[in-house]
Formats: sequence, structure tokens, C-alpha cells
Amino acid sequence: MSHPHRAARLERRVHDLVGQQLGSRGWTPRVVAHTGYGASRAAGPSAGPSTGPNAGGWVRVLARVILAPPGTPSAARTDGRGWRRFVSTAAAGVPLTIDLGGETHTVSSGADGYVDVRLDAALPPGWASASLTVGAAAPVSAPLRIVGPDTSLGLLSDLDDTVIVTMLPRPLLAFRNAFLVREDERRAVPGMAELYDEVLAGSVDAFVVYLSTGAWNTARPMTAFLDRHGYPAGPLLMTDWGPTSDGWFRSGQDHKRTTLRRLFEELPQLRWLLVGDDGQHDPTLYAEAVTAFPDRVVGVAIRELTLSEQLAQVTSPAPGPDVDDPSTRITVRAPDGHALAQALRDRGILPGA
Repeated sequence: MSHPHRAARLERRVHDLVGQQLGSRGWTPRVVAHTGYGASRAAGPSAGPSTGPNAGGWVRVLARVILAPPGTPSAARTDGRGWRRFVSTAAAGVPLTIDLGGETHTVSSGADGYVDVRLDAALPPGWASASLTVGAAAPVSAPLRIVGPDTSLGLLSDLDDTVIVTMLPRPLLAFRNAFLVREDERRAVPGMAELYDEVLAGSVDAFVVYLSTGAWNTARPMTAFLDRHGYPAGPLLMTDWGPTSDGWFRSGQDHKRTTLRRLFEELPQLRWLLVGDDGQHDPTLYAEAVTAFPDRVVGVAIRELTLSEQLAQVTSPAPGPDVDDPSTRITVRAPDGHALAQALRDRGILPGA
């Protein structure tokens, strides 16, 4: 087996050293729970047998274990300046107890403190929760969105410049937005929350999920932002900005591409409405998804950046699909959620139209 990249080895040594120092000062592990998801029965080729006590049901539990000073409450804060979210110390190899529907599982946090585990579970469709515990700390609740066998629609949305004004590729502005600005000071993209409400009005049990190249450190405050601006609740599937076993930085495109494929394979009963923007790679990635899963995408909605956002991007907006691309017939483009909703209605894509 090849050795991890030197960046990953360096990060691990720094975490170990800092962890030892903080542990000697009384810092202890705490768990930060993220919203997970699952299915109430077997879904996908890797779901296992559909017999037994859980009848093939499963959940994906998402969390992170970090070190916290004495007196820190079990629940993490969701407000505050962004930079404080990026100085947490990961706690690797910490046992985490997961109480799920009366059954107990024990797993260990990964190299960067992350927990991403799929477990068998017999939970009904809708919202549920898992109880997560590390050491002697109080249990923390992790929300779970369980997709039922009769659910037929999935709504997948990007975050940056799709639902929240970010202008991410401009380095200085991205730094300001990510590290300095409170989430309640950031602006929502006009009309997007109303668009998603209209989608859900036509399919009330639709599974909503947000896919982003943003860091997991921002997931909790981003969830608060979505709730405050009226966006429907759903899991946020984000990434780690740290080094990998192959290099200094993770690939945002690979994260989105891999996650899209996983969702399509895990939840084969769903057809998807994919929503993104033309500032980065969403049009290309969504076109690839349509090509790979031609019967699984009901529509693609691309929010076009404003002129000021295009200038902030430095590079030109991502081009649309080619004429021969199968995604062309189901792709609409518009500058905001109101216009996208009308375009989806005109094309007969919006459920209930």
C-alpha cells in the first residue's frame, strides 16, 4: 500500500501533538451531530437482504468528534464569527455510541474526527433521530431523514451562489464570507426558498438534500441560515478542506460527482430535480449525471449569476450543455428562483404544474 501524502501525515502529527497538549489541560471529546438520512426498506444494490428484523432499512449517520475545554455544553453553537469554526481540534479514534431505534452501535471517529457510517435500522418514513454519546458527555441528537418506499422525488440543491450569495471563487471575498461574516449577515438568493416550497407543494414527501463543496465546519450555521430564510430541512453533504492521502487539497468536483452517484444508487426509487448555478461546475456535473442516469433526472435548474457576481468570479460562467447532450431537453436557466420556477412550469418539469 502507498503511504499517505506528506500533507496528510503532517496534519496527523499536528493533531496528535495538539490533542495531547489539550488533553493534559482537561479538554475532552465532544460530538457535533449533522443531519443524516436513510431508507425505510432495502434500496440499492448494496443495501443487503430485505429480510430480518430491519427488513433492509438503513441510515447514514454523520457527525464529528472534536476536543472541547472543560465546561463546554454538549450542543455546539450555531452562531458567531466564521473563523472560530475552523480552529476546532479533531479527536480521532474516539469511541462513539450510537443509539438508533433502540439498538446500540459503537464506532470510532476517523482520522479527522469525522464519523460517516451506514447502519441497519428499522425506522418509519419521515424524520427520526439517533442519540450520539462520547465518554461521559451528555447524549447529542442527530436528525435523520428517512425516505419511504413510496417517495418518488428528490430535490438536490447546491448552496454557494445557488441559495446563498457567496461569490466563492473570489479569494478575498470568499475568505470574508467563510471566516468573518456571521450567517445572519449573509444574503439569500431571491426566490429560491419559494421555488423549493412550490416543488414540495407538488410532492410533499420529497427528499431534500443540499450538496456543497463547503467545509463541514460550516454545516451547523448553514443549517441555521437555511431555516431562517425558509428553505426546507434536509441533510447537508459537505466536505473536509484538509489534505488527503493523495495531495494537499480535496477536489470539490470529485466530492460532488461521488456524492451524486451514491445518492442515485442508494435511493433508486427517486427521480431528481438538480438545482445549481453557473459559477463553477454544476452544469457539467449535472449533465454527467443525466448521461449516466438518463431516467433518474426529472429536471436541471441552473441559476445564472448576475453581472457583478460574474465579475467577482474572475472566470466566465460555466457553459451550458451541448445541443446533443441529453440534459439539454430538461435544463432551464434563469437569474433567480422566481424566474427558474416559471421556466420549470413552462417546461412542465415542476411537479404540480
